[in-house]
Amino acid sequence: MITIHQKAIRGHTQAGWLDSYHTFSFGTFNDPNRMGFGNLRVLNDDTIIPGSGFAPHPHESMDILTYVTKGQLRHEDDQGNVSLISAGEAQLMSAGRGVRHSERNASDSDEAQLLQIWLIPDQAGGEPTYTQRPVPQSGNVLLAGPPDADALLTLRSQTTVRLIHAQEGDNTPLAQPDTLRFVHLFDGLAHAEGERLSAGDGLQIPVGDVTSLDWASDGAALLFTMPR
Repeated sequence: MITIHQKAIRGHTQAGWLDSYHTFSFGTFNDPNRMGFGNLRVLNDDTIIPGSGFAPHPHESMDILTYVTKGQLRHEDDQGNVSLISAGEAQLMSAGRGVRHSERNASDSDEAQLLQIWLIPDQAGGEPTYTQRPVPQSGNVLLAGPPDADALLTLRSQTTVRLIHAQEGDNTPLAQPDTLRFVHLFDGLAHAEGERLSAGDGLQIPVGDVTSLDWASDGAALLFTMPR
């Protein structure tokens, strides 16, 4: 059965420096019915105040995809990577056997906004890797995928992540009924399954079901496609 993840019932963390909404269980938000979907484990919509951010902390055996939608982040890790990630750029950190990193708002005056996504790899461990790419701001962009997918960023699973830029009146088919699919709107308005969706809403589509998005405005969404 297709499930709509309403933004109003997402988890919410407000920590002074961070305003974060969680589609799936994360931190103190623990919903046994929202422990992820397929390879998709975490989908957070974060706003970070100027000059602050996530202090150094560890990860392992997780692909961590970050898409910055406003402002600029500063990334540092114990593998020697130091970089600035600007709005319209995406970063993929494959934690492998273990990495320690920090992410901070690089500005002293402006907020930074980002989508942070955790994807479970097909195999644990391995060498940590770091990649950063500018993302085209029109059309449908294969943001991330397995090594043979010719995506901007290479995942360690058979998951694909597509960035959809839509215009009012567009129809986005969500076919591929032999896969799991999850859609996250982060801009605009659309309709699916007779429901109105807006930024922050999600659509969880199990194997065998087919639907589509009818766009009522210009907008953007992430489409995750995962093996059954």
